[in-house]
Amino acid sequence: MSSEAFQHYTTRLRTLLHTDRNFDSICRVVSIGGRQAVFFLIDGFGKDDLFEKILEFFYSIQPDDRAMTGADAFLVRAVPYCEAETCHDVEQAATAVLSGMTCLAVDGFDKLLLLDLRTYPQRENAEPEKDKVLRGSHDGFVETLVMNTSLIRRRIRSSALRMEYYSVGTASHTDVCLCYMDDRVDRVLLQKLQSILSHARVDSLTMNQESLCELLLPHRWLNPFPRFKFTERPDTAAAQVLEGDVVILVDNSPSVITLPTTIFDVLEEANDYYFPPVTGTYLRLVRFAVLILMLLLTPTWLLLLEHPGWVPDSLSFLLLKEPPNVPVFWQLVILELGIDGLKLATLGTPEKLSTSLSVVAGIVVGDFAVQSGWFSAESMLYMAFVALGGFNQPSYELSYAMKFARLFLLAMTWLFGGWGYALALALIFLTMATTKTFSGTPYLDPLLPFRWSRLRDRLVRPRLRRY
Repeated sequence: MSSEAFQHYTTRLRTLLHTDRNFDSICRVVSIGGRQAVFFLIDGFGKDDLFEKILEFFYSIQPDDRAMTGADAFLVRAVPYCEAETCHDVEQAATAVLSGMTCLAVDGFDKLLLLDLRTYPQRENAEPEKDKVLRGSHDGFVETLVMNTSLIRRRIRSSALRMEYYSVGTASHTDVCLCYMDDRVDRVLLQKLQSILSHARVDSLTMNQESLCELLLPHRWLNPFPRFKFTERPDTAAAQVLEGDVVILVDNSPSVITLPTTIFDVLEEANDYYFPPVTGTYLRLVRFAVLILMLLLTPTWLLLLEHPGWVPDSLSFLLLKEPPNVPVFWQLVILELGIDGLKLATLGTPEKLSTSLSVVAGIVVGDFAVQSGWFSAESMLYMAFVALGGFNQPSYELSYAMKFARLFLLAMTWLFGGWGYALALALIFLTMATTKTFSGTPYLDPLLPFRWSRLRDRLVRPRLRRY
């Protein structure tokens, strides 16, 4: 690289990184082997101790050292402490610097050098708040991609494990990784994902995983049932990879995406497998039963109130003793909205005050609301069960899908009675039956198409495989 070319490269990098305006874009001019050299890096992304050690080694190089004969020789003989590579493209080098790498330009070299000295600020590797287990590992993913991939590799020490890197977004250049077992993965699914990520025409993944999900399935917003499984647990992700699924990791996100996903995959939880088969089966069946009750409890009760003649004498306690001041349908709708309002209030409340908010909400909304005549005690009881049932599900997306289906079922029952109830149930089941996973398999597989052997393994926790 001539002196004129060296000046061109350094000037171009200064322009792309705006070193004169960005206080954290560092442009450090040094002398290596008697030649002028320039380091380009982002402050806060570099390991200071490693950079100091490498710089000390560079300063010891003499002008007649064979490392100064070219960029490739310099890479082999003078960079012993870190990952490094050469680069011709200045724009690619600038993107690498913005990703945390260090770029070195040396007068007389025909290539730029990229040194991986980066480190990212990250929080403690703690157990996720949502995916807690009574037994088993208590670590969780963080917002750093490299750390997350290492948590999976720690559990799968196989040469068949693949970690494919992609850069998505013309502006954000977000790091995305496909994780899979090369000898177990569905090739059609893998090629489809590789094609989408390689040719993604998007400005940025603004909301990380959600932006990527909408990129993978751009026309799914009308269907609330989740076709992606999210987890913050490395053991769960590793288990899915070993089952032949594909796990997608996105930088700056503490959870991963699993594909393909059926409704039975969404309902699975790590606790099912950290207990013996009998206990795991019981927990799984309870989760299924609560899911069905979440959908049917309040609409069925509303249907029975509109047709009291259908209620046998032994179940007459289900009926209201006094006519309500507010129609039961509107009571249930208001309570549905009120519960979500309390959830949002809890998220926006400082942790030290969240307990106080819960106590006040329980007293005011519970006791005083009944005494004021706005709500009946039965409405409060059934909606309390529905609200608690939502926390029984491992997936927030599935809980809200059940909520939307329940509201639709309530409205149809209130408008059209028994026929509306039956029609709404049929439409909900039809929606789930016609929904496809990302790989094109039925969402209700193995219920539709019916395969008893596989359905039994979905309902009853099977014994762990032995190879």
